[in-house]
Amino acid sequence: MSDERHNAKITLQALEPVYQSALALWAERLGLQEQADADFALQLGAEGLQFVELGPQAPGAVRVDFVEGAVAHRRLFGGGTGQMIAKAVGVQPGVRPQVLDATAGLGRDAFVLASLGCSMTLIERQPLIAALLEDGLARARQSTEVAPIAAQMRLLQGNAIELLSAWTDEAPQVIYLDPMFPHRDKSALVKKEMRLFRPLVGDDLDAPALLAAALVLASHRVVVKRPRKAPCIEGAKPSYVLEGKSSRYDIYAKKALKA
Repeated sequence: MSDERHNAKITLQALEPVYQSALALWAERLGLQEQADADFALQLGAEGLQFVELGPQAPGAVRVDFVEGAVAHRRLFGGGTGQMIAKAVGVQPGVRPQVLDATAGLGRDAFVLASLGCSMTLIERQPLIAALLEDGLARARQSTEVAPIAAQMRLLQGNAIELLSAWTDEAPQVIYLDPMFPHRDKSALVKKEMRLFRPLVGDDLDAPALLAAALVLASHRVVVKRPRKAPCIEGAKPSYVLEGKSSRYDIYAKKALKA
């Protein structure tokens, strides 16, 4: 991660007085304090923790919501095990791999895989994004419908290269990577998120080192999501590729996933 995040001035806003003390706990954890001339705000309200750009032309707030909205729609109508991401990680009859998503972001891909029955470990290194994800998972665990899926997701906050290199648990069968890139997705939602988060995270210039660490640790395969026309990550060459309209999955196979 670049150090661009140090240039992002972030203030704190409780959307109602009742959330002030909980927001103070988040601020302490994240090392944030109120700033008068901030570009962004971390807000806490009835819908949870959210991050918003300030100013007249700013897009709306971003929060992690696994219960309603786009993620819920994809869970219900997204194509199930026929989705390309499911094929990429090796979901098949009788096979639901243990997956480590080492670039979790807002957790959408991890949630899709968890909803299909995969056991997920998520790593997010940007503390503020990890906080949004933690808050979203906590709210998901309170939803009768979504709690069983959220129970399949474990979140770690830290540098994925360091965490993978020092891994002591059982090795994940599949490691999934979606490094930050001049982004493939033209949707308004993703553009809004990229505008918000790029000052915090920059581009993933250490993606080759992350891929190398993933290839050492994963027992069965590493899957890298890329914009369709982007070059492969520098290093080992993929075993094969699954290509969609706007993105593709580079698959580095080590051994076959079996029921």
